[in-house]
Amino acid sequence: MTENHTALYGEHEKAGASFTDFGGWQMPLKYSSELAEHHAVRKAAGLFDLSHMGEVWVSGPDAAAFLDYALAGKLSAVAVGKAKYSLICNAGGGIIDDLISYRLGDEKFLVVPNAGNAATVAALLAERAAAFDVVVEDVSGETSLIAVQGPNAEAILLTLVPAEQHPLVTGMKYYAAAEVPIAVNGTARELLLARTGYTGEDGFEIYLPNADAAALWQSLLANGQDQGLVPAGLASRDSLRLEAGMPLYGNELSVSGHAYSAGLGPVVSLAKESDFIGKAALAAIKESGDGVTSGRKLVGLKGVGRRAARGHYPVLKDGATIGEVTSGQPSPSLGYPVALAYIDVEHAAVGTLLDVDLRGKAEPFEVVALPFYKRQK
Repeated sequence: MTENHTALYGEHEKAGASFTDFGGWQMPLKYSSELAEHHAVRKAAGLFDLSHMGEVWVSGPDAAAFLDYALAGKLSAVAVGKAKYSLICNAGGGIIDDLISYRLGDEKFLVVPNAGNAATVAALLAERAAAFDVVVEDVSGETSLIAVQGPNAEAILLTLVPAEQHPLVTGMKYYAAAEVPIAVNGTARELLLARTGYTGEDGFEIYLPNADAAALWQSLLANGQDQGLVPAGLASRDSLRLEAGMPLYGNELSVSGHAYSAGLGPVVSLAKESDFIGKAALAAIKESGDGVTSGRKLVGLKGVGRRAARGHYPVLKDGATIGEVTSGQPSPSLGYPVALAYIDVEHAAVGTLLDVDLRGKAEPFEVVALPFYKRQK
């Protein structure tokens, strides 16, 4: 199997990162301590290399109509400069990927799929575009993505933005994006800046050419040193997103699942005038009540004891299996174990006491509302 390296691989090596395979990419798992990196993001800031993610430009007169057809959400309703979380589904309503799309012009969108699905999504978008006047351009291989997440993220980013342009950053709302001049090797470059994230904290993502990635990474670390900025790996990213109740493709989301059982019903726009791939199947699933009034749904579980649940552990009610854990670990911020799990709807009410089979021993858990963690405004 080919190992892909991001343009920042050398920077991670120099920082002493431990690496892991993720979607065919060698990515930093941690640099020193995943616990320290987790707390840095919650209390100060963390710097993430997300260059393994995909980037697909969709442009042309039919761009909005095409994305309405290709994705489950209504992308034509997104204002220029805003972003939307959506799903790309198959004809049966199964989730091929969850992704974010940014509208950067009336006829210009950037679609960002997950790392392991990037090539699949890019190919599907190109295939689905056949009847539309659009150009689909996969620029994943030439694009790097750096994220600064945490309460000090804005202050750190502003050190690289000309003072007269600071309002572009400070005025940017959540799920928005704009071209912003950011210093790379001392020269301001117009780079795409987005205020989204996957940690439950405030933060930004910067899209830029591979050739500029190392210089920007170094500048951010140097300028953020006094603000507590540290490089952060996939281990802390996973614990952060779990505390924030955010699903991970391959764990909570898959082609064998659907939006309603995953709690993503609002992401699906059955009301949009146009057809979209998976619309008929999703309408039928919603009508059946699967994942809402029947079947299984995704819930949050809080450990009553100290032992953490892990993926694929059975969830029990009075000794009978009623579900399965998809993600679980101790919560560094909250001090108790948390987990996401698909369980039978009749046991999914908040406050329900359940057990998780932890290798032969039943440990008590309680169904709680998501997210587990909410940042202080």
